[in-house]
Amino acid sequence: MLAHPTLDQLLALGLHGMAKGFSDLMSRPEARSLDHAEWLALLLEQEATLRRQKRFESRARTAKLRQAATIEDVDYRAARGLDRALFLKLASCDWIRAKHNLLITGPCGVGKSWLACALGHKACREDLSVSYLRMPRLFAALALARADGRYTKILRQLARVDLLILDDWGPEALSAEQRRDLLEIVEDRHDIRPIMITSQVPVDRWYEIIGNPTIADAILDRLVHNAYRIELAGESLRKGKAPEPAKPAA
Repeated sequence: MLAHPTLDQLLALGLHGMAKGFSDLMSRPEARSLDHAEWLALLLEQEATLRRQKRFESRARTAKLRQAATIEDVDYRAARGLDRALFLKLASCDWIRAKHNLLITGPCGVGKSWLACALGHKACREDLSVSYLRMPRLFAALALARADGRYTKILRQLARVDLLILDDWGPEALSAEQRRDLLEIVEDRHDIRPIMITSQVPVDRWYEIIGNPTIADAILDRLVHNAYRIELAGESLRKGKAPEPAKPAA
């Protein structure tokens, strides 16, 4: 078998995983004992692995997660009331496929955003599309989009993503425009695709943050009725972190 022409053909066809697997097998003397079916199976596995990795990298870039968090690095020893069994269940991402929402609440510094990003990272690994947005910036972007004609386009984009993460809601009350924006987002995704929300404000106070009773009923009915909840407590985890050592003067 001629190695270089075969490699050239694999690369020309865009089969980079198979090309790498072919090169690896050709360099291993023990591979000569493999039959054709075994060679093909190994090459296909290399190609599938590479494509999964590329899909994950693309989804992670698009998600724009705020923190480089992973579920493997979650600290269950921290005194914040994190239910390990529930979090590991959520890490399976079955709740996303089942179209359930997730609400993470707790005081500042207990790791709400970090946990949200860890679950978002895992969703990307599960080949699900993710979009992470801080709610203050989302409302600002929608206000600008309403003025320049991109409002409907952005709402369509938010509706299509498999998991929408809305971080840092509250404690400021919503304006009339923001209430309508949130209702549009929630309505577009209701029973179709899930939303994850983090907030310093307990869920039972979200009604007063929304303000308008009719809109609050509509939003919370769609958000809360099928949602998993992570309710954290305790002091900020940032307090225990040592400050960065000062750099010597140049």
